[in-house]
Amino acid sequence: MTLFTLENICFDVPGRRLIDGLSLSVGTGITALVGRNGSAKSTLLKMLAAQTHPSVGTIQYAGKNLQDWKARDFARDLAFLPQVTPPTEGLLLRELIALGRYPWRGALGRLGPEDHRLIDAAIAQCGLEDKRDQLVDTLSGGERQRGWIAMMLAQGARTLLLDEPISALDVAHQVEVLGLLRDTVRRRGISAVVVLHDVNMAVRFCDHVIALDTGRVTLQGEVRELLDPAALLRIYGVPMQVIDAEPTPVVHPL
Repeated sequence: MTLFTLENICFDVPGRRLIDGLSLSVGTGITALVGRNGSAKSTLLKMLAAQTHPSVGTIQYAGKNLQDWKARDFARDLAFLPQVTPPTEGLLLRELIALGRYPWRGALGRLGPEDHRLIDAAIAQCGLEDKRDQLVDTLSGGERQRGWIAMMLAQGARTLLLDEPISALDVAHQVEVLGLLRDTVRRRGISAVVVLHDVNMAVRFCDHVIALDTGRVTLQGEVRELLDPAALLRIYGVPMQVIDAEPTPVVHPL
């Protein structure tokens, strides 16, 4: 099944074209967006989330042009977690997660039994029951990221878009957050597109890969296609070796 179809996408900023004639499809499961800094990964993700719009070309989500989606329907179906999350000062974790119900209830709508059931289920799935009444700003980085993912799950979206969700985390919390994302996608039968810088994390936790270089696709396919030194050199511009290891091979710069 195809989630997104992009045809001849261009994206311009004053004096520069960030994406030039991009055409691709994004399928179900977990897709990693990888590439060097400045390769337009975040720009592409924002366009998939309808946070910004292409200068040229069309994007379809679930077989329908993005501009044809009603805003509320789109917000209910797709959840977007930006690289820099909004401030949470004074907000309890359960209050943050309850914001996931906003597309269904609006700013003034009261939460009903079904809303509370979905919020509680998201808190439990993310292992945050003992943190629900704690201020978000007092949580660890990994706990906060799990809280944001719980908010996305409470939303009931079938597609999650996450921009560098592990960039500020230590290795243990990176594994924790991406493991939660993978298990959630499989358990709920939903899909995710996630921007990642760590090739090894992409190979371990994702199903598919799209590699960008200055707004153009340099690799698209199953994530194990990253385990090719020639492909890695093309994507990152530095020689790398692939070391056989368990549970997955490891990529290491030479």
